[in-house]
Amino acid sequence: MTWTEMQPLLQNACLDTLFMVWWSTVYTILGGLPLGILLVLTDRGGLLQNVVVNKAVGVVVNLGRSLPFIVLMVWLIPFSRFVVGTSIGPSAAVVALAIGAIPFFARLVETALREVDHGLVEAVQSMGGGTWTVIFKVLLPQALPSVIAGLTTTVIALIGYSAMAGAVGGGGLGNLAIVYGYQRSETGLMNITIVLLIVIVTVVQLAGDLAVRALARRGGRQAAPVGLRRLWAPARVAPKPVATVPAQAEAPEAAKTS
Repeated sequence: MTWTEMQPLLQNACLDTLFMVWWSTVYTILGGLPLGILLVLTDRGGLLQNVVVNKAVGVVVNLGRSLPFIVLMVWLIPFSRFVVGTSIGPSAAVVALAIGAIPFFARLVETALREVDHGLVEAVQSMGGGTWTVIFKVLLPQALPSVIAGLTTTVIALIGYSAMAGAVGGGGLGNLAIVYGYQRSETGLMNITIVLLIVIVTVVQLAGDLAVRALARRGGRQAAPVGLRRLWAPARVAPKPVATVPAQAEAPEAAKTS
């Protein structure tokens, strides 16, 4: 197969892969972030302590993480057909990708939030801050570098999942590698597909590392959230003036002693 013949195939496969990864990442954030926060808040000692809810959510998350993605995708074919009207193609793959990644990302968010200093939470509560204030002023800002690092790991996993989705008609670079690289023995096309996947993963990892470093440097200069620092800042008291003795008043005393 010549380069002219491979170029449109590679272009369409790359676009399909980026489509699947982008939208599955969006839905993963929308589903995994609230789940991770809920796991922390409803745990023992949490702001919304509820052991029953915590255990129920934990079981659902663990079940979602325990299924291999290829099995999960085949199992979700009827559901994908119900949601998007088809069981093949990138749109159908997004459904399975998001459902498979949401539990994974939720656990990473939970781990990141548990690393936040509990003293900051207690300080906000002592100053009258409610649950939403703690979430948006303390937990998320303080855990943001770790959350971004977890999101980077999740996106890279989604890229691998999207390649596996090609085995069951999901499209993308995985489908191209299977149909042309394996079934038709197009070794050159297979090698290019592998290189493209490596490049995409490398770009995502570098972007995630840069974002984490930037947030970590910002967090190093700002130990607490801006709003919290304003609450903590004590009222400034003007220094008391120091009484000074004029030089003219000291002169007579010096004359008497002499």
